[in-house]
Order: sequence, then C-alpha cells, then structure tokens
Amino acid sequence: MKLRKAPNFLFFFGLLFSISLQAQVMDPLQTSDATAQQKWVDSVYNSLSLEERIGQLYMASIWSQNDREADSVRKWIDKYHIGGLIFSKGGPVKQAKLTNEFQQKSKVPLLVGMDAEWGLAMRLDSTFAIPWNMTLGAVQDDQLVRQAGAAISRHARRLGVHFNFAPVVDINTNPDNPIIGNRSFGETREIVTKKALAFMVGMHQEKVLSTAKHFPGHGDTESDSHKTLPSIGFDRERIDTIELYPYKKLISAGLSSVMVAHLDVPALEERRGLPASLSKDIITGILKKNMGFQGLIFTDALGMKGVSRDNKPGEVDLNAFLAGNDVLLMSEDIAKSSANLVEAYNNGIITEDRLALSVKKILRAKYKVGLQHFKPIETESLVHDLNMPRDFALNENLFESAITLVKNNKAIVPIKKITNKKIAYVNLGNDDGSVFLNELKKYTKVDWVKSASLSGLLEKLKSYDEVVVGFHKPDNSPWASYKFSSQELVWLHEIARENRVILSVFTKPYALLDVKSFSNIESIIVGYQNHPMAQQKVAQLIFGATEAKGKLPVSIRNEFPVGTGFQTKTVNRLAYGIPENVGMNSEKLQEIDSIMKVAIDEKMTPGAQIIVARRGKVIFQKNYGYQTYEKDIPVTDTTIYDLASMTKILATLPIVMQLDEEGVLSFDTTIGEMFPEYSNSNKKNIRLQDMLMHYARLSPWIPFYISTIDRKTNTLLPDYYQESASADFNTQVASNMFIRKDIGDTIVKTIMDSDLRKKREYLYSDLPYYLLKYYLERHFQASLQSLTQQRLYQKLGANNTGYLPLTKFDTLQIAPTEDDKLWRHQLVRGFVHDQGAAMQGGIGGHAGLFSNANDVAKIMQMYLDGGAYGGEKLLKPETIEKYNTCYYCEQHVRRGVGFDKPQLGEAGPTCNCASKSSFGHSGFTGTFTWADPEEEIVYVFLSNRVYPDSNNRKLIREDIRSNIQQVIYNAIEN
Repeated sequence: MKLRKAPNFLFFFGLLFSISLQAQVMDPLQTSDATAQQKWVDSVYNSLSLEERIGQLYMASIWSQNDREADSVRKWIDKYHIGGLIFSKGGPVKQAKLTNEFQQKSKVPLLVGMDAEWGLAMRLDSTFAIPWNMTLGAVQDDQLVRQAGAAISRHARRLGVHFNFAPVVDINTNPDNPIIGNRSFGETREIVTKKALAFMVGMHQEKVLSTAKHFPGHGDTESDSHKTLPSIGFDRERIDTIELYPYKKLISAGLSSVMVAHLDVPALEERRGLPASLSKDIITGILKKNMGFQGLIFTDALGMKGVSRDNKPGEVDLNAFLAGNDVLLMSEDIAKSSANLVEAYNNGIITEDRLALSVKKILRAKYKVGLQHFKPIETESLVHDLNMPRDFALNENLFESAITLVKNNKAIVPIKKITNKKIAYVNLGNDDGSVFLNELKKYTKVDWVKSASLSGLLEKLKSYDEVVVGFHKPDNSPWASYKFSSQELVWLHEIARENRVILSVFTKPYALLDVKSFSNIESIIVGYQNHPMAQQKVAQLIFGATEAKGKLPVSIRNEFPVGTGFQTKTVNRLAYGIPENVGMNSEKLQEIDSIMKVAIDEKMTPGAQIIVARRGKVIFQKNYGYQTYEKDIPVTDTTIYDLASMTKILATLPIVMQLDEEGVLSFDTTIGEMFPEYSNSNKKNIRLQDMLMHYARLSPWIPFYISTIDRKTNTLLPDYYQESASADFNTQVASNMFIRKDIGDTIVKTIMDSDLRKKREYLYSDLPYYLLKYYLERHFQASLQSLTQQRLYQKLGANNTGYLPLTKFDTLQIAPTEDDKLWRHQLVRGFVHDQGAAMQGGIGGHAGLFSNANDVAKIMQMYLDGGAYGGEKLLKPETIEKYNTCYYCEQHVRRGVGFDKPQLGEAGPTCNCASKSSFGHSGFTGTFTWADPEEEIVYVFLSNRVYPDSNNRKLIREDIRSNIQQVIYNAIEN
C-alpha cells in the first residue's frame, strides 16, 4: 500500500519544488515580441468556432507519396479544421507542393512536423541524413552535435517543417531495447543530456521547434510500444534521478515540446496498464506542475498498439486531452474524436480554460515559427538546398569524430611501417564492405582474403602480418540486425587466435557483447554504422591519416565501460574528405567536370585522372573518360599512366637529394667527378646544380633511336635489335623487340661527345637525367627500379608506382600511349613511350615511371610536409627548400634545381595563380603535378593525350591542365 500511495506523497513534495522551478522556467513558446504574439493568438482564437478550436488539437499523418491520404487531409482541413500535419514517407518536392496547397486551404496556418531524428532522410528520399544518435553520442565535441541539430533544422525549415520530433532523450540502459537503441545518445544521463542539449540548441538556432521524447523514458524496455504496452518497473526515485534528468535540463534550457510515450509506469501511475500518454498524474502532475513545463505536449502516435489496444478510436483522444496533452498526434478517427471532444466540452467535461490553454499554446507555437506571415515553399532548387556541401562536410566531421578505438594493444593502430608488410582484409557480416577495402588500398597493398571454409581461410592468412577484419551490417535502418552469427563468432575467434587482428565493427557497439573473449584481438575499432563515410574514416584511422577521437557512449560488459576510447595522433598520411573542411568550395571545383568534358569531346585526350589535395586531405578525386577513344575500358582510380618527364622529380631527383644529405653529392659536384672516365669531356666541369636547372648549355634532346633504324626503309637494324631476348640482346624495348645490351654505354658516350651550345641560357634538356640514372645505378650497384622502390615507394605505400609496369599489373590496367608507326611499329602499352627510356629497358632517369594519381599525390605531399610521410623521414625540409629555389631568376631561368617553378612572365607551366614557392613538373604524355606550400595544395593530372598519335597537341594548346589549376585556386575560400 505504501508503494501505491508513494506517488501522491511525492506529488505534494514535488509541488513545493515546482514552485521555485516554475519561477525559473520561461515559456518556451513566447517570442521576443510577446505583446504582438499574444494579440495575434487572441485574435485568431476569438475568430474560431468551437469545432475549429478543437480542430487545432489534431496533427494528422500523411505520406506524401500516397495520393489517397492527400484526399483525406483535404477533407480533414475542410470538415474538421485540423491544426497540423506530420509528414511521413515520400519525397521533398511532392511534400512541398502538398504543404503549399494545404496551407492555402487552411483557415489557420498548419503546424507541420516530422520525425527527422537523423535528418529528413528518416522519412524522405533525396534528402540528407546525419549519423544516428548513438554515433553522435561518441562525439566529444558538442559543437559538432549542435551543428548536426542545426543542419537538420535548416533542411526542415527549407521544406516548411516547423517541428522536428527530436531529440530523443531516452537513456538506453538496456542493450536489447528493440525500438530505441541507435536512436539514443547513450546509456548515461550525462551523455544523453549533453548531446540532447547541444542538438536542441542547434535546432532552435535555425528556428525549428524541438521535441524531447519519449516521456518519461523509453530507454530500458524490452518491447516496442508500436506493438504493445511496454512496462517500466523502476521505482520513482530511479525514474526521477535517471529517466527524467534530461527533461529537467532541457526544460530549463527552453525545450519547445515533449512527446509522451505509451508506457506502463506503475511507480508514477497507480492504475496498472494505463499508458503514460493517458495519465493525468504523469502529464499534468509531474510534467506540468512538478517540472514546470509550459511548452507543447504531444501524444505519441495514437494508433500505436501501446495505447490503442485497450482503447477505442476517438475515445483515446479525449482521454489523452483530459490527461493534459495539447496535441493529439495521428488520431485513428478524427471524425469520431472531434465529435467526442465537442460533446465533452458541451457537457462541461472539458472547460473553456482547459481548451483555451492548449489551443493558445498551439497558436503561440505557430506565431513563433512565423506562420502569421506564411510564405509558400519554393520548389526550385529544393533538392539541391537539402543536400548542400556544408552538410556533407559536417557528416565527415561527425563520423571522423565518432570513430572509437576501444582496444589498441602495443599501439598497433595506426599502422606505421608498411614496407614489406603484408596486410589482409577479411569481411564478416551481411553488408557491403567494398568502400572500406578500397579506402584501405589507397594506403598500401591490401588483399581481400576469402574462403568457403575456416580452415582454408586460416591457411591463406598464414603469410600475412596484419589482418583487418571488417564486420559490416546493414546501414539502412537503426533497427537492423547488428549481431554476429554463431559461425562468424567462431571464425573471428580462430582468426584472432592465429593472427594479429584489427577488428573494425560497422554497426552499433552492442555487437561486441556476443564476443566471448577479446584477449586475442589486438585492436578493436567501432565505426557505429556501415555508412560509406564511416568505412572511409575507419580506414584512414587505421593508417594514421586521421586521429582517433571518439569514446563509447555505452558499455561493453566490464571490459569496455562507457567513455572507453584511445586517442591517437596522425602519422602524416593523406586523408580523404570534403572540400569545405579545408577551406575549398566543392561547387566551384565542379567546373573541372565541364573542362574535362570539352577535353574528351574534342579528343584532346581519351581520359584522365585528377586529384586535388589541400592541407593533407584529398578533396577531389575523379576519373574521366576511357583509356582509348574506342571507349573499351573506363578510367578508374587504379588505371596506370606513363608519367613521362614527371619521372625526374618523382624518381631521380629525390635519390639525388638523399645523396646530397649524405654528403655524396653537392650542387658543386661536376660531371667529371661523377664519371671519371670522361674527365676529358667538354662537360667535365658542368655542375650538378646547373644541369638540373637546365642552364648548362646541354642539347635539349638527342634522338638516340634514329641511328638504330634504316632511314630509307624505316626498319630496325639487325645489329641493334632482335625479336627475342638473348645474352647479347637482353634489354626489352617493346613487345618482341630487344636491343643490344651495351646500348647504355653508347648513350652515355653519345652524350659526352655531343657539342655544348655556344650561349649559356635556359634550355630544357633530358640529358642530365640520362647521366644521373647511370651514376646512381653505379653508385648503389642497383637498378634505378629497385633503388626507387626501396628508398621511396615502399615506404610511402606507393604500390602503384614504379618502372616496368607489366611486371606488376595486367596490361589492360595500363593506359596505352602512342601507336608508334615510325620505330616500334606497335601500340605502346605497358612500355615507356619515351624512346630514350625505352632503349634503356624502360628504366630512365628522365622517363619510364608509371603510376596513378593517388600515388603521385603521396610523393608530392611528402615534399610539402618537409620530406616526411607515414612516419617515414625521406628527406629534410631544408634539402627540399634548397632544391626548390630559383637561383637564376635574374637570368630569366624560372627553374629550381630539378623542380619546375612558376613562370616569371606570362607564359609558363602554371595558371599564373600559384605561389612563387610552388613547384612541380609536367610530362610529354599529358601529365602534370604541382604543389604549393603556401596554399598547401597538391594537384595531379594524368592523361594519355599522346594516344594514338603524339602529334595531337590539343591538350597543350588549349592549356587544359592550367585551366583546371585556375579552377582549383578559384575554389579556395580560406
């Protein structure tokens, strides 16, 4: 009996508390022009008949995709004078048009609401979704959560929605909760309250009204009130301390409304089985009087089984109103309900004061959202406005900030050293993990290892150093299945028992509850959702491109309590993300698409790869067209291009710079010192600095191959070539084309014997790099191919970069260059286009390197970051600065030492918009890369404009590469 009477005792105790609380709580529906607001409210109220006033209490449901429901709404507006609408499934344009029609039809403007907890996408197609609340609960920066609330509300307001039924403030203390789960910010009152407050502030910032739900708390139930009446078995003290805590804080901060749930709460309502939504003790007694809430009170949907099962349609509405609710949400029978309320009013059951209280609150809310001056919704550009770049930038920040590293034995994450490290990816779950795998592959070689049997999988994994396990569950609904299957748990256990494992969980953290032991799993990362952005960000975290920042908002047994989350630092690898997050305008960058369309349509090149990075983040990565004009193979991220002269700064120059640091070479090192056997050459005194700046009187080019063909018949001389390899003809030039092995000596001698130009002036020349190739190979007693791999590309994870691409890649992955009719008499594909490099077996100091745009960006970013990348120190900053200096600018030589530099006048390699400290290089095949330390920009353009004929100079003539660079600089905003 004492327990039964406790509510009444505490009611009076709470009443004393509410006196002081009410003095503090302001009316959340009151506007700054309160007098004008009250005048409008009174005027409208006085103009309404009884039926019209009662009609204001109803918020009817409509699916914009359902024409029959639209007809019903038209009838409800005409006949029952409904006060509002809650839109459900459909599309934004159709909803906007219906809203305009209904608002015009209604005597009093309609209050429009939506369930948009994670964005309009909760209900509408073609709209934006932010991460679920559970994901936001892991975010430590509450300003980001505020921005999330603001973003959703900005979209809602654009669509003519005034109420978002959010935030959810249920404290999810029950992992088996079937209806809340991901919709909750977490399992502690502090987390839920902090996030909900931030979210609500963002909503109000954008002039959309908030709704805390589901009062008094749906977080610890094991059933769904849509299907039955859940029961809350806690005592009043627990409910007051935990479940009601967020409501108290939000009410004090100006909460607009509360939605009351269909819950059986014996500690608060003596009548067992009476839903909270129909309880006067709970709504009027606790919420209004004890807690001093003056905002709107919504029922949860009145068609839900939690309230409708034991109450007849129409009758439940009257009981809900009498209990203290203001808005009757989604009545099952508006006609019957309206008649019941009119009768109750006429019979004195509903007093005028009681009716006026709710209707005037509704009218105050309408005034607060500007309905006294309703303007139709503009449908032009509506979908665009609901999917703005700033929204995608916010999403990136939210997911990146949420990702949680809950275990990290021996600091395995981030993976630092990747040289010769074999990494496998194993996918578990029943959803797609391709985004995750492809993102991992941007950093190094990662193999997708799979097998139909566990034993087969374990055998394949034996040769790998690390195994990344991705557990992918569907992301299409917060209520989707999230658990490991029993087989997956066995497989995970066995994989972890025999391998170093990084487990990445792309679903709610509760999935880990079924993992019996974590002892053999070195690292665990929770991505919360299988959203593409979550997959990308987890991959970036694994390789140290981003930091681990998130903390668990729920506990996983005793092993990982609430708040678990290791923090990590980046290791200077490229991240991938949204332009706006690095001060770029993504819409302006789209102009690149137009330029490339012209380039391809006008046959300047059959296709291209383009990458733009800023501040260490790739923010534009697109592929255009095909490998050939026959449109047989589209260009992809992994298409391999012949870089031509970009080889100079991406292969030869960094090795030279390393030798400079080691004291082996200097600017003053001469050709005579590098090649003592040519001490009598006219080039013996040429300094390294001068020849790398193309200021050494060297010939621009020597066509070495001309002397190896019969000029009359245009055929290969047998003294130089054979169709198959042999001891004396072991250097492959192209398919079925091998040149004599001593051709390298001939090339060097020819260079040494060549005449110097009479006048010392700037003239671009490949010859220094021919010589440097032979010098480096002699010094290291290794080929330039192996040198660059060992000293550069393996450390960078540039696994798509190197000489002799046919030794690593399928022929069809490599874009062809010229259909050579003069010398090789074949389509050149997989072999270097440059004739001199081809005669060197494809390994030249000036040409011969193949790569994709992503790898080139890594190398250029290494330069920008002072020679560091991925925890590796390849060069010193002062060395890069030394070689990236224009020493002879006064002599009209724009070049650095090896690097090309911006033009000194009007004409030159760049758009004339890059800073003077910028640097890069172009390639004959249609390639270009440029880095700007001042703007922190890396730009990579790869194409095969020489296909099928190198005489096609349209790409150069139309300045396509520089025009794109200009677009990039135009897109800089801060």
